[in-house]
Amino acid sequence: MSSSVLYDVPGPRAIARNRIIGVVVVLVVAAVIGFLVWRLAVTGQFSAEKWNAFTYTRIWEQFLMAAGRTLAAFAVAAVGALALGFILAIGRLSDHAWVRVPVAAVVEFLRAVPVLVTMFLLYYGMPVLGVRIEGYWVVVIALIVYNGSVLAEVIRAGVESLPRGQSEAGYALGLGKSGVMRLVLLPQAIRAMMPVIIAQLVVTLKDTALGFIITYEELLFYAKYLGSQNSLDRPIVQATIVAGIIYIGLCLALSGVAKLVEKRLSRTPGTPGAAPARPLQERTDTELIATQLRASSKDSGTGRGF
Repeated sequence: MSSSVLYDVPGPRAIARNRIIGVVVVLVVAAVIGFLVWRLAVTGQFSAEKWNAFTYTRIWEQFLMAAGRTLAAFAVAAVGALALGFILAIGRLSDHAWVRVPVAAVVEFLRAVPVLVTMFLLYYGMPVLGVRIEGYWVVVIALIVYNGSVLAEVIRAGVESLPRGQSEAGYALGLGKSGVMRLVLLPQAIRAMMPVIIAQLVVTLKDTALGFIITYEELLFYAKYLGSQNSLDRPIVQATIVAGIIYIGLCLALSGVAKLVEKRLSRTPGTPGAAPARPLQERTDTELIATQLRASSKDSGTGRGF
């Protein structure tokens, strides 16, 4: 019997058992979805009166504006979280204990505090101290602080998972620690951890919905507001379904863009007229580092680290 690297290939009984489990799971999920749809139909949630609000152009314009505010908060929070994650990750990888230990404490503290608690402290606690922050910046700062600390651990884990020979080869070429980190370790760590980074950015996008609790007028806030309108027959379920579909579309679009970036990063740029490159398995660590340094020197004019 053939075997896999990670596990033994299942035999006939295991295959039959797995198929039965798969069928049972599909039937259970289908039954739950069917029950929910049936309850919505029985309670009249699919009636034309409940969906009448979505025949007005103004309603869809407001949904688009709310989605725009959601994306505005996410865009700034994503950039800030990535920047903070790189800074904290570099601090955690420092050789100096007086830098590494405090940064590690900060990262663990920020990861332990829920995003909603941070929003409450910024929105309701800061005015007590005489500082008032707008809802938009409360959402952005809270998302940056939490997701930046999570991304710091992701980047640190990616750097530490690389073979030791990568950094040693960089030092052998005369690079300092900053050059090895910037030109050798971080690019490889980002490629390796890109799926995790993408997943965390999707979480950041979804966490913008917590802003409705502090009255930030994002997508979920408007859905709640629309569902409370008596003049429109209080379409809370319908507004929530529409908001959920928009969130799914935004997350799928973000995942699609991130996959394109991942594919571009995984490609190795070729040089016209150059000899075919040898497989990575046949290259030494020193040759790989030298190739990266030559590519970096073409872009910045120098291959030295700062």
